[in-house]
Amino acid sequence: MATIKKQSRGIKTYKDALSFLFSNTNYETVKRLRYNHDTFDLNRMLKLLDQIGNPHKKLTSVHVAGTKGKGSTCTMLAEMLISNGYKVGLYTSPHVLDIRERICINGKMITQADIVRLVKKIAPVVKKMQDDPPTFFEIFTGLAFMHFINSEVSMAIIETGLGGRLDSTNVLSPEAVGITSISLDHQQQLGTSLDKITHEKAGILKKGIPAISVMQDIETMRVLRKEANSIGSPLRFTGKDIDFSYRFESSRALGPHNRICLTTPTSKFEHLPVPVLGEHQAINCGLALSLLDCLKGRGFKIDDNAAMEGLANTILPGRMELICQDPRVLVDGAHNAASIKALIQATGQHIPYDSMVVIFGCCEDKDVEGMLGQLQYGADKVIFTRIRSPRTMYPEDLAKMYTDLCGKMCQTARSIKEALQIAKSAVNTGDLITVTGSFYLVGQTKELFAGEELPI
Repeated sequence: MATIKKQSRGIKTYKDALSFLFSNTNYETVKRLRYNHDTFDLNRMLKLLDQIGNPHKKLTSVHVAGTKGKGSTCTMLAEMLISNGYKVGLYTSPHVLDIRERICINGKMITQADIVRLVKKIAPVVKKMQDDPPTFFEIFTGLAFMHFINSEVSMAIIETGLGGRLDSTNVLSPEAVGITSISLDHQQQLGTSLDKITHEKAGILKKGIPAISVMQDIETMRVLRKEANSIGSPLRFTGKDIDFSYRFESSRALGPHNRICLTTPTSKFEHLPVPVLGEHQAINCGLALSLLDCLKGRGFKIDDNAAMEGLANTILPGRMELICQDPRVLVDGAHNAASIKALIQATGQHIPYDSMVVIFGCCEDKDVEGMLGQLQYGADKVIFTRIRSPRTMYPEDLAKMYTDLCGKMCQTARSIKEALQIAKSAVNTGDLITVTGSFYLVGQTKELFAGEELPI
């Protein structure tokens, strides 16, 4: 016990706190990860939470899973609730530049001082659990729950980390559940088929708790319906059970954008402009509005006009974000085939360009072949580079796979800075440089542009 107290007293600075957090097993950086009850164990998470006062039992929450669009959906819902006067905690992952992005209250990141204070409290508990030590994500999730309770948030919007069924966040008793678009991703952990992946995502469904999903592949919808019926979760789909539609248009005031219509017995949103670019974001926006309506049906006071004002304030760093104008550089954290396809389509709709140079890097446990297959339909030139992760796919391997798969030439770069320099030499005024494949790569790129000297 004396040793434990001494170790927790050793955490005095923000650097100390981060050092402690990252000293624990971090599956976000593990190259080969088995997805089972040994690596992902809700009993271990529940034991950790029990030792810190079971903050999850005191949270009023919305829980969101899916393959792509989780963070966007959560952020849009949070903004609408904030504008309705709620104090909203938002827990998302991964981050782009700062780990504190993962824990926000009313749009403000958790402070470094709060991180230090909470780590000092949780560290002795972690030390006691060394026979079955919690992971970085479990600890950080517990830390987020503690922060939300200490700050007396009135609603917590929680995004799952990996999968759903065994995810550390799946200890909540939420007011509503959302499931975004499901596609192939993390196949090594969640399964190689959409059926298996869907089963894992559906693991966050709860008996008697309303759930809403977007329209999915027919087989995916069948699996979701089956899972929901088996536990008694009332599940609805936007565009099927909920009157929802969207369209693309362009106006002088807003330029190219999407508008959506969503009608329920208690809400009516007509021709509402989506605040972020892309058809996929229109679908995410429909889910966020449906979840808002679901909360209204459960007794939460929601004013639709205030919600629309909040929605318009939504900003999503690292998603279709132009970070430089000369030359134009777009970053997007698309990290699976469906996301790359959505990125290519959205770029073509919203950003005029003559030629697109894509800088691409990704993790080796992704659907690499699927992503490369989609890249060929939008990229006029591709430069492969490595990301800052032990799980990085090497540029030479990406280049070989791309050439074998698509029969196209490409280049490689040792770093994102070198890749940007190569790209700059290849573009003219009307061209576009797009950086994608991983949020890690997006973060590295934004770090470079945030420096005093531009990297290109």
